[in-house]
Parts: sequence; structure tokens; C-alpha cells
Amino acid sequence: MPFLGKDWRSPGLSWTKTEQGWKSTVFYGHELEDNNREIDLTELCSDNKENLFVGDLCELTTTKRKKDFYNNNTKSQFIFSDKWIYVHRGSTKERHGYCTLGEALNRLDFSSAIQDLRRFNYVAKLFQLIARYQLRSLSGAAQKNYFNILEKIVRKVLEDHYNPRLVKELLQDLSMTLHNLTVHVGRSVLVGNINIWLCRLENIIKWQQQLNSLQIPKQMSNGMSFNDLPIYMQNHILYKFSDAYDIINLGKATPTLHILSEDPMLWKRLCHFHFSDKQFCRNLVLTTSDNVDWKLMYFTLQKHYPMKEQYGDTLHFCKHCSILLWKDCGHPCTANDPDSCLMPISPQHFIDLFKF
Repeated sequence: MPFLGKDWRSPGLSWTKTEQGWKSTVFYGHELEDNNREIDLTELCSDNKENLFVGDLCELTTTKRKKDFYNNNTKSQFIFSDKWIYVHRGSTKERHGYCTLGEALNRLDFSSAIQDLRRFNYVAKLFQLIARYQLRSLSGAAQKNYFNILEKIVRKVLEDHYNPRLVKELLQDLSMTLHNLTVHVGRSVLVGNINIWLCRLENIIKWQQQLNSLQIPKQMSNGMSFNDLPIYMQNHILYKFSDAYDIINLGKATPTLHILSEDPMLWKRLCHFHFSDKQFCRNLVLTTSDNVDWKLMYFTLQKHYPMKEQYGDTLHFCKHCSILLWKDCGHPCTANDPDSCLMPISPQHFIDLFKF
């Protein structure tokens, strides 16, 4: 017998309390227009727009466009903020189904994690890998939550000026992925209406423009600055850096820092930190005097091998009870020594946990 009613999995209607009782809320066309006055199809189809994906879609009606924009900007209703989740990879007698990447993205509290500087780079790198390889595997609710958190990441960078380069790379990878999916692969692989993805593409372009025009104000302080430190202390601080681009950018500040940033021993230490001796032998770079050019060596090895990842705080996986968690939040573990069962999870390992 066919099922003629509404899908039982739907969230149901929205109800408001009135003097006559509870009534369901219905959005009419004029209400959607009032909420979305800034959306104009002619503006989207303008030649001045940098978005290259809307040129072949101008035949979409304005009413449909506004409705999809309204649905896209409605925040996800079923997003949890758990500190830990159970990762079950298959069905058992006690539990049916399995945990997906989208479910983990929805339930783990990433919105609060990006406010912690120790976890910001970790979450941004995770979102970058999802943008590259796993965007199509996310459900509609997970995709909406993904872009909501991404908006918070961009807003934090604009407010705090923290690590804009990493977020620029994230947005660039996301833009390239959506370009390949919409132009080369086909729009049928995307979950949801194409108008929703057009809104997201417009937001990505807007975020990229905001980050490109970001100006970090000069810090005004009457106390001691970095340049007032002795040379050996400045050099010692440079040796604590693990990112080559941070060293190069710092070397552009003053002539003294430029000399320190070109120190061959500094680049040798950076090479040994990220790569193994076996990798050195395969890609040895020598100067005219048969000395190793460690700076060029670093960028040569970077093209062939992955670099060591370093984060202030990461997600951890409990091998005893298969729980994914932030370490300082704890979880209900039944092992005698719970800390010994915890294993740090890199962003790539996080994605691999949900490959079935």
C-alpha cells in the first residue's frame, strides 16, 4: 500500500501561539520578498560579478531564487554541541547503523572549537580537507552546518587577524572544488538546489575579497617590542617556528630579521623537523661550492613529501570505547587507565575514520 502522507522523518510544521490557539506558520511570497529585498537576479547576472558560475543559470525565476536563498540562510535546526561522540563503524545487535562524517561534523562542537586558538588551525585544516575530498559525501544538513561554521571562521579572522593565510587557502580549495563539481563533473552530484550553491559561491567570493583587502593595523605600544630584544633571543624565537612562510614573512620586517631568517642552520633544523634522512638522500640540493642549500632543500622536499603537522590541541580517539572527543572535555571511559587509551587524531585521520 503506498504511503500518501508526509515523510515521517520531516521536522514537521512551525507553530506559533495566538489568542485563538496554536496555528501553523506559513510563509507567503510577499513575506519572502520582504526578508530578501537585497537579492536581485539582474545583479547576479551582471558582467561585473566575479562569479563565473551564474552566467548559464540566468533563466531561473526570481521567485524561486528568493525562496532558495531564504532556505539557505535558515540555520540548521538539528545541530548538537557534544564534547564527544561514539564512532560505530557497523551494525551490531545492540546498535544499528553507523556514524558518518556528516554526523560527526554536526554533533561535535566545532563552533566553540574555533574560538580556542589552540584548536583553530586544526579545525581550519580539517575543513580544508573536507573541501578538497569529502564535500560530496556530506548530507544536506551537514553541508549547511559546514558553511555556517566556515562563516564563523572567516568572521574570526576578520576580527582577530589570526592566520588569514590558512583561511585563504581553505576558501581557494573550496572554490576550486565547487568549480569542478558544477562545471566539469556536473551539478547533479551536489545535494540541494543549484540556487543554494550559487548563494554559497557568492559568499565564498565575498569572503575572499574581504580577506584580500584585510589590513592589519600597526600595534602601538610604549613597552618593549620584538626589535628591542637581543639578537640571540630573536634568533632563538625564530628557531621555534615550524612554518617556513612565517619565517619568510618575519624576515621582511627588518634588515636584521632578514639576515636571521636566511641562516642555513635555521633551514637545516626545519628540514630535519619535517622530513627524514632517507628523504634527504633522494632529493639532495647542493650549491656551487658543494654545500647543501637547506632553504632550497626544504621547498624541494615540500613538493614531494607531506610535512609534519603540529597543532596546539587535537581531537582524540579512545581505542577502548571507540569515542571521539576533545581531550580536556573527558568521556565516560570504562578502562582502568583512560589516558593510555587516547590517541591523537590528525585531520586526515579524522576523515579516514569515516571511510567504509
